[in-house]
Amino acid sequence: MKATIATYPVRTMNTCDPIQEAGPVQPTLIKKKELAKRLSVSPRSIDGWVSKRVIPYIQITSRFYLFEFDAVLAALKKLYQVETKVRD
Repeated sequence: MKATIATYPVRTMNTCDPIQEAGPVQPTLIKKKELAKRLSVSPRSIDGWVSKRVIPYIQITSRFYLFEFDAVLAALKKLYQVETKVRD
């Protein structure tokens, strides 16, 4: 299963052009609660994976982390060697 990132045209206030295409797509960073919801696990499971360094994360403060969903999904697939089902 491959996740896709949808891109939409961006309208800017400083141009006369009606719509311009956006630049390269940046990875979407999500919070722990959203990651837990997408993976159908508890936020405490995410905490355990972070403390064991099983999944990649970006630490903003001592208690606040951000995650890139595609990277986390790839790490879990590699670790557990199973296909995951993503909930929309």
